[in-house]
Amino acid sequence: MSIPQPEPWLRGPVAGIPPPLQPAAHAFVMSIEDCEGAVRDMAADLLWVEYGGAASIGFHLRHLVGATDRLLSYARGEALTAAQKAALVAERTPGDPPPEPAALLAAWRAGVDRALAQLAATPESVLLDLRGVGRAQLPSNVLGLLFHAAEHASRHTGQVVTTAKILRNGG
Repeated sequence: MSIPQPEPWLRGPVAGIPPPLQPAAHAFVMSIEDCEGAVRDMAADLLWVEYGGAASIGFHLRHLVGATDRLLSYARGEALTAAQKAALVAERTPGDPPPEPAALLAAWRAGVDRALAQLAATPESVLLDLRGVGRAQLPSNVLGLLFHAAEHASRHTGQVVTTAKILRNGG
């Protein structure tokens, strides 16, 4: 029997990430680990079940990838691309055939890797630089967007974990 690892925030700094961005890095690492633990061996047909009106696990996993990508674009001061807008529209649709759990988890793992790379490449000197969000260019800053991307990932990860438990137990 293996001893469980402490949560990411108790394992020390994530290499290469500036100190003010460590909490965001830890949240992204915890998100992928929790999603992998919840979904890794789940039957593919359960991924798109909308139990009790709640969004499906498949939606949450796709939304984790897409929303994080969009928020990181805003943090870089970029507008959304046509591909990002199309991905937003497609998040709720399983597709034919629907992706296997491993494919959805691989996409989120790649999203986390991109997020960590962006955190590592973000100089502390720009954290308070203003950034506009969306068509309305609502006010935020680099730090706010990076933090929101991480907490948003945590929120949807909780929904993945909870929904997976419900569906595994015959919900």
